[in-house]
Amino acid sequence: MIKLAKRLDVVEEYYFSSKLREVRQLASEGNSIINMGIGSPDMNPSKAVIEAIQTAVTDENAHQYQSYQGLPELRQAMSDFYKNNYNTTVNPATEILPLMGSKEGIMHISLAFLNEGDHVLIPNPGYPTYTSVTNLVGAVPVYYDLKASTNWEPDFDALEKLDLSKVKIMWIGYPHMPTGARGSLALFEKLVAFAKKYQILLINDNPYSFVLNDKPMSLLQVEGAKEVALELNSLSKTFNMAGWRVGMVLGNAVAIDAVLKVKSNMDSGMFYGVQKGAIAALNCGKSWFDEQNAVYKKRRVLTEQLAEKLNCEVYKEGVGLFVWAKLPAGVASAEAFIDAILYDKHIFITPGTIFGSNGEGYIRFSLCVTEDKVQEAIDRFN
Repeated sequence: MIKLAKRLDVVEEYYFSSKLREVRQLASEGNSIINMGIGSPDMNPSKAVIEAIQTAVTDENAHQYQSYQGLPELRQAMSDFYKNNYNTTVNPATEILPLMGSKEGIMHISLAFLNEGDHVLIPNPGYPTYTSVTNLVGAVPVYYDLKASTNWEPDFDALEKLDLSKVKIMWIGYPHMPTGARGSLALFEKLVAFAKKYQILLINDNPYSFVLNDKPMSLLQVEGAKEVALELNSLSKTFNMAGWRVGMVLGNAVAIDAVLKVKSNMDSGMFYGVQKGAIAALNCGKSWFDEQNAVYKKRRVLTEQLAEKLNCEVYKEGVGLFVWAKLPAGVASAEAFIDAILYDKHIFITPGTIFGSNGEGYIRFSLCVTEDKVQEAIDRFN
């Protein structure tokens, strides 16, 4: 046998990749599974997006390699989107790089800035990919706590007490995944000041700011943020385009150029038709967000009822695609709790533990489930 790379010793298969095999096995045995675990939007993109890609496939040169930096009109659409929705100016020529989903941006940024042994500040709880990518590139995860007592925001006194001498990157993500904590501009200002003080590259992962959130924010709204910061964003959640794989990284021009050096060695450009569809999505007006959120609001009301049926305490202030809930007192294991429900009621819910040790005692419900299915889930406990 050819030996595997040592880097695989420090990562495991992504939780949902392995767990969904288990869920599919139950379904293949004839069980009707209600999947409330994955944040994959079940609604369609707008008609304009579908029409844009249909038209684009007949354009001249549509099927050739595309620019590593994306179409100029796509970068302009991204810039306009930030101006119109966040009141933030981003130069489309130097401060924006389209990505094949923002998830790849986590890897590209890490490859561009991290050497073996560098330290990375990672939220606990937080998106598991921050840790896995940090490990894959040979850097060292350093976790900082997010807790209910601080409304899932960093404790800056605790941060200041850490050994920050080797820290190169700090990951944040507001609105926060998995809890749905909104964050605030005041928090962003403190984070930017912290990053400047310790010369850390600050990166906000921002795919949820338009879902059930009446105050969308960008880290780049903070004056001087571009000196030390990047922001990842995505069309996956906002425009129901998860499978299209369209994201973006925005901010510091020197950092963007460094990320491009990595990306240009990893792919050969995004399909032309997908870029045209993305432009159409970014040009959707406020009515698009209103229509989507009207659906998600109804789903959230029902999902909170389901959580309360399980005697869980819902984090009511949360926004985004998920409902975060505290397990009943005395429940020892989030994973055992969700497995019992999976095998008894055939409902899949995500355990908070996959997001870090501070997720123990919590579970997460996805809103990417129809009202009828959420009601059916409730009825299964009657």
